[in-house]
Amino acid sequence: MHHERVAILDFGSQYTRLITRRLRDLGAFGLVYGPGATAQEIGGPDLKGVILSGGPNSVMEAGAPDLDPAILALGVPILGICYGQQLLARNLGGVIHRSSRREYGKAMIRIQDPESLLFRGLEDELQVWMSHGDHVEKAPAGFGITSHTRGVPVAAMEDRARRIYCIQFHPEVTHTQHGSKVLMNFLHVCGMKLDWNTGQFIEEKTRAIRRQVGEGRVVLGLSGGVDSSVAAVLLHKAIGKQLTCVFVDTGVMRKDEMTQVQEAFAPFDMTVKWVDARAAFLGALEGVSDPEQKRKIIGRTFIEVFDKEAGTVQADFLAQGTLYPDVIESSGVGGAVLVKSHHNVGGLPDVMKLKLVEPLRELFKDEVRRAGLALGLPEDMVWRHPFPGPGLAVRIPGCVTAERVAILQNADAIFIEELKASGWYRNTSQCFAVLLPVQTVGIMGDERTYENMCALRAVTSEDFMTADWARLPHDLLEKVAQRIVNEVKGINRVVFDITSKPPATIEYE
Repeated sequence: MHHERVAILDFGSQYTRLITRRLRDLGAFGLVYGPGATAQEIGGPDLKGVILSGGPNSVMEAGAPDLDPAILALGVPILGICYGQQLLARNLGGVIHRSSRREYGKAMIRIQDPESLLFRGLEDELQVWMSHGDHVEKAPAGFGITSHTRGVPVAAMEDRARRIYCIQFHPEVTHTQHGSKVLMNFLHVCGMKLDWNTGQFIEEKTRAIRRQVGEGRVVLGLSGGVDSSVAAVLLHKAIGKQLTCVFVDTGVMRKDEMTQVQEAFAPFDMTVKWVDARAAFLGALEGVSDPEQKRKIIGRTFIEVFDKEAGTVQADFLAQGTLYPDVIESSGVGGAVLVKSHHNVGGLPDVMKLKLVEPLRELFKDEVRRAGLALGLPEDMVWRHPFPGPGLAVRIPGCVTAERVAILQNADAIFIEELKASGWYRNTSQCFAVLLPVQTVGIMGDERTYENMCALRAVTSEDFMTADWARLPHDLLEKVAQRIVNEVKGINRVVFDITSKPPATIEYE
């Protein structure tokens, strides 16, 4: 695709991904590049602007990330944020004050230049989010100071002749008032068309897939998750019967998973090979309790099953549901290649010598969901919570058996059903039940029982790097617990996990 583009140089800020997201929300296509990216690497006729992110280093440190000076000669507007401002100021002859302590949190800036292009249309004072140690004490020649705070004499500066704009604060975080307006003003300076949207992405990506694949055949591992489902429908729109999907029932999936996916994809008339491999997976897992061994067995077995089925397709390409956050996390460089874990058939490209097709690699998760809805996938499929590649095997600590899987499937289905009925499913990021390797005494009717304990896990998260436990209503938890104990034979006690990540992980194994 050849969208007008803003290049974001990532100097290690925790907010770099947010910059990209805010630009996308405003209709601008942003791509992240590593801190060592050169003008040649990021340049091109589609480049309309460059943003230098914040970062944890001091520009005064030896070995701190630097900027290719040729980037300043690309002829496009440049926005330096926090570390980016300090880097530009240092390189262009300004004075940096090295602080012994960081300023972190909310601050008030005073806009002192009514002609500032970056602050056009904003009030004289703004609450912003600061996160820095050093600051610019004196602006370089050619720069006008456009805002300050009590402790920072140069909170923002501009060189309009060279179209270089610098700010000490973070406009991408929600704590900064009118931060999106500041970014929009920069995009106006860049002359962006602001044409990044779902409909245009689908049409452009459809054409790009056809160009890449030609007359070739594509195979895709369909898991029923959002990413692989949207990738499948988009590929089908582009190349029709040249795509073959392979759905492998591993025996450790959610209750009635294959049936639900079949129903969701029935209207699309897609070629899907439905493979019942439950016996193979459960047989390979028999007697294995070590979490890492379980993961390796499932990954290896999946590759063997998929390889066998995909081999009959005689495919030229392997499609994967890689998303843009995966690309960023892989190397921080736009255009990086990442082969995901066995959840998306990791390892197969080397084994099968197939070329990769990654139709969603430019998108964030919410953009994938919008694309899925626009392509006609049902809402239930589009809004599904993430599901681990090893499936319920990592939600059954200890040995995995068909009986224990069935118990957990039934408990998990009740939890999800009640979350959806109450409206809480869409307000959480991931929810599931866990079958603990603990048996407890209970009384059901007039009989004493000694059965399994079930834990409920519900979290909210922006990026799944951290997560907080969801504050579900007590009456909802009570209803779920009662239903599980009454309806699922083998469980007589339900607990709710209120541990955040960190220190805990989201999954149990």
